[in-house]
Order: sequence, then structure tokens, then C-alpha cells
Amino acid sequence: MSKILVIEDDNKIRAILKEILQDKNHDVDEAADGVEGYKKLEQGIYDLCICDIKMPKMDGLEVLDKAKEEGISTNFIIISAHGNIDIAVEAVKKGAFDFLQKPFDLGRLEITLRNALDKTTLIKETKSLRKKVSRKFEMVGESEPMLQMKEMIGKVGPTDARVLIIGPNGSGKELVAKAIHEKSKRFNGPLVEVNCAAIPSELIESELFGHEKGSFTSAIKQRLGKFELAEGGTLFLDEIGDMSLSAQAKVLRALQENKITRVGGDKEIPVNVRVLAATNKNLKKEIEENRFREDLYHRLGVIVVKVPSLNDRKEDIPLLVDKFLDDIAEEHGSKKKSINEKALNALKDHNWTGNIRELRNVVERLVIMSGEEITPQDVEKYL
Repeated sequence: MSKILVIEDDNKIRAILKEILQDKNHDVDEAADGVEGYKKLEQGIYDLCICDIKMPKMDGLEVLDKAKEEGISTNFIIISAHGNIDIAVEAVKKGAFDFLQKPFDLGRLEITLRNALDKTTLIKETKSLRKKVSRKFEMVGESEPMLQMKEMIGKVGPTDARVLIIGPNGSGKELVAKAIHEKSKRFNGPLVEVNCAAIPSELIESELFGHEKGSFTSAIKQRLGKFELAEGGTLFLDEIGDMSLSAQAKVLRALQENKITRVGGDKEIPVNVRVLAATNKNLKKEIEENRFREDLYHRLGVIVVKVPSLNDRKEDIPLLVDKFLDDIAEEHGSKKKSINEKALNALKDHNWTGNIRELRNVVERLVIMSGEEITPQDVEKYL
């Protein structure tokens, strides 16, 4: 059952609409003018608002404008008499879902209602999904190293500066990249990730820059590379320290000129991407040993964000464990397990060489193997 607000100054039309909607099992609220209707929009959460154009005190366009300005997400269907069609079209341009002409065609009314409510449902589901995804990739921690890192992300995120993210394996470098992208002006664009360590050196250039048909034996068709796929968004080069020197040279050129050339091609293709990179290696040492280009290092590291190891922020372990217990219970469709205070202290005393990834695995193991409450004995046995 959907909750619908009808704003209409004509008592008869308002009554007809209410009856039609209630027959469809909708919960209907009503208002006799724009001022009353807007107050109800402010106070309640409606799945849909059906609003007349010409009304005393405040007309339908004013209600729509004010609702959009205040961030009220309710979908609008504008209703209008024949002489107000141009205004109704203007309302759609301003964000209304659709308009209906008086007198109503019941078939058109039913179709428009269904489509508008379907859109509302889709928006709700999308918001819910985004919230779940956001929670999954949430950076948890209130320790001093984490607060400093979050502050840096807050400053660098809205810029277009390139960022080099350094830190040990399993510390959450990919979460930092995602947080920077989410805070950037490119957040509506794609975030494309390339794991440079997982791609053979002979294929990395094709992966990054794409290739033309026939450029090598298995190139049976043209393929776009990650630079092109990230157009207008962010390209995240994970484990950049493992990239071959030949690929490094081409990445450097792409960063300098904002252009790429596909493997086997000669056409220069302009690209508009923000590049973030991450590594667990000491790139200055790699430069000394001629395994990494110094000029690329300086291009990538306009801002360097250091991700602390878990051993450097053990005070965050209780918060992390609580999050993992929530996540695992949701994934398994089971009741969230509790953990004994002494068991938490035992986890804090451990040397976490695998960082956050290791802690997550240990918590899942404890959830599976322990009883209703995770005890110090469980930690000793399954850590």
C-alpha cells in the first residue's frame, strides 16, 4: 500500500481522486490548497503527490519548486485543465514525473500512477542498496591514525589531485580509494579498478589502454581499455609497484598528455580520468633498484596517503569486530553473536600481520566455530 497526497482546491475532483485511489488500496491524504499541501509534504513521507496547477495561496509549480529546493524526494504528478498544458509541461521539466489533463482518462490515470509508484519503489531500493554498499565499504575506526587519514581524505577528495595510497597488504587501501572517489566531483562517474599484480606483464598494456582488432593473435575484436572505461570518473591502479617498466612509461605519457593509444593502433584518444594508485611496496627503494620510474612516482604522488596497519591502531579492534559481527550475521542470515570482553582483549594482544583482512577472516571463523558468545577460549583455539 502506497501513501499518496492529493493537493486539489476543487472539492469534487479531490473526492473523486481519493475514491479512485482508495479503491486501489492506497492510503490517501488530502489538502485543499498549496500551502496546506506543502505543510503536509514537510511533515509526512509520501510515495506520491498528485498536485493541481491553479490553486489559491500557492500554485502547483510553487509547491513543486519548494519541495525540490528542500530536498523532498516525493514524486509529483501534475494535474491541469486544458488551458494549463504548457504550464504542466514546464512542471515536468522542473522535475514532476508526469501530468494528467482534466477531465481524467481512468486508463491513463492508472498507467501513470503505476509507473510513478514503480519509480518511487526503484528509488527506495536504490537508496537501500547504496546504503548497504556504503556500509560494506565503510572505514571504521576512531584512533588517532584513522582520524588523521580521514581528515586527509576529506581535504583531497573534492580536488582532482592524483593520490598515491601506501600501506601494508590487507590494511584497506581500496577502501581509501573508494572514499576519495565518493567525495570527489566525479562520484557519479565510474570507479574502475585494475589490480596490476594480478595481470601478466604482457597483457597489462592491453588491459589499461585497450587494443585494436588483429593487434595480436587473440585480438579478434576491438577492446576498450580501463582508461577509456573510466572516462569522467576515477581509475584506481592497485599494486602499481608491480607494473612493468614498459607499461609505466605509457601510463606516464597518459598522465602527462591526457591521451592514450590502443595497442596496435596509432590514433590518439583523449581521456578525462582521475588516477589513484596504491602499493604495499617502498617505491623509493624500487626507484633506487631501477624497478620503478621516478618521474611516474612524482606524477602519481601529488598527495600521499598512508594507511595505518592494524597493529598501529589496535584500539579500533572492538569497533571493527562489532562491524564484522553485524556483516557476517547479515550474510549468513543468522542472529548476531556477542563477544566476551576478555576475548576482545585477546584479539587486541595478537600480532596482526595480515591486518584488517586477517581480522575479518578470524571473526568469521569464530562466528562459525563458537557458541552464542565468543569466549577467550574460542580465540585461543581458533585464532
